[in-house]
Amino acid sequence: MSAPTWTTQELTAEHEKARKDYADLVARGLKLDLTRGKPSARQLDLSNPMLDFDGAAVDAKGTDLRNYGGLHGLPELRAIFSEALQVPVEQLLAAGNSSLELMHDAIVFALLGKVPGAERRWVEDEVTFICPVPGYDRHYGICERYGIKMVTVAMTPTGPDMDAVERLVADDPRVKGIWCVPKHSNPDGVTYSDETARRLAAMPTAAPDFRIFWDNAYAVHDLTDEPAEIADMLALCAEAGNPDRAFVFGSSSKITFAGAGVAFFGSSAANVEWWLSHTVKRSIGPDKINQLRHARFLRDAGGLREHMRQLAALIRPKFEAVDKILSAELGGTGLASWTNPTGGYFISLQVPEGCARAVVAKAKEAGIALTPAGATFPYGDDPDDRVIRIAPTFPELPEIEAAITGLAVCVRLVGTEKLLG
Repeated sequence: MSAPTWTTQELTAEHEKARKDYADLVARGLKLDLTRGKPSARQLDLSNPMLDFDGAAVDAKGTDLRNYGGLHGLPELRAIFSEALQVPVEQLLAAGNSSLELMHDAIVFALLGKVPGAERRWVEDEVTFICPVPGYDRHYGICERYGIKMVTVAMTPTGPDMDAVERLVADDPRVKGIWCVPKHSNPDGVTYSDETARRLAAMPTAAPDFRIFWDNAYAVHDLTDEPAEIADMLALCAEAGNPDRAFVFGSSSKITFAGAGVAFFGSSAANVEWWLSHTVKRSIGPDKINQLRHARFLRDAGGLREHMRQLAALIRPKFEAVDKILSAELGGTGLASWTNPTGGYFISLQVPEGCARAVVAKAKEAGIALTPAGATFPYGDDPDDRVIRIAPTFPELPEIEAAITGLAVCVRLVGTEKLLG
């Protein structure tokens, strides 16, 4: 973000224009919602054929899926997602509809029962997690719920600041984990470089039971014809002599039905055995009928890729519209910068320091609901008050255009007001 170069007279004129534009915006009485990264109705419609369930509810071996059992999940569906999540089928579990639920359970299981390599349960120590920022608010919510201390490191164009990460893990055995969204990260859209992944896998850690929570939420959510590639984290950990270091999570929630998808957990053989030893006490097996619906609908890894191409065709124009409008309204003003991701579900907007909360508040007054400022930081506190997360997938294109045009007005109003200070 370059500094504005207006003269005082020009700045005053810009502010007066922003005030007029904002009054006109409020008068329109908009009701637009960009708060969460939800699939649109048209995206969900692409998966409606799953509701037409034909044939016997049996797997490839003839097992009746209407009954109890099958804690590993449907083998056919695990085979479809094995390639995308970079987890061998035998080390990949298919579970319920929410990967967030699995991440929550992983924390609870580690608090209440020793993970492989641990000397004791996490609940017996003060536990610290590394949180690259900006990041995913629900990761932070899990830590806050269970009293886990969060320390932040900055995100860079290649992933978390690894110098800072390596310093944190080297000497403090209380640092037990790091949250990672390695591909098209939430909200910046960053994809981790191979070098970042290698350093995460190989770095010395004071905690023998340190875990990478590899939340590969956007593994197949590319918006271009050239998919972003990430390193195979499980393979890197094994090669570095840390085979149990990574927990891999994924889901079909932004692929098929957001409320009725399938979540996945993958890791080393030892971690999978540890996981199953806990889940067998809380479940008699996942919803295998839903998993069968998914397997029949997607068919194979190629079918998954084709489905994602259809979804990208619906989502890409919305991302393009955001970039086009922000460029037209704020480009060259020095009042904002923003990401232009090649996949995922979010765009990160940076405004002048101390302005994000005010921009979000002004947008709310004008009928445009945004994710709360600070939500992409632990405890909801962005120390610079600069980052605003834009979630363009749920509204239809005309609503996106109206919302982003209005948001730009709010940025101009708050930004010029701060400069006039």
